[in-house]
Amino acid sequence: MMDKRLIDILACPEKQTPLAEADAALLAKLNHAIAAGQVKNRGGAKVEEPVVAGLVREGADYLYPIVDDIPVLLIDEAIALDQIT
Repeated sequence: MMDKRLIDILACPEKQTPLAEADAALLAKLNHAIAAGQVKNRGGAKVEEPVVAGLVREGADYLYPIVDDIPVLLIDEAIALDQIT
């Protein structure tokens, strides 16, 4: 779990909108789709590793993964959440 103070100062790199920590249910659903080979990031690369944590953009349309406790706030690394609905 990330420090709430850090999350409060981070923003989506594309739209500068707030981010929120992804909940366990969303991560489980995303990881199920990753295991099925159905998920690509915005850069077009297939996501092959489970996502342990992530930050969801306001509007819940994209998730930025957190890797080794570091938010990866690169637009091409964002995962469109419409792939898992």
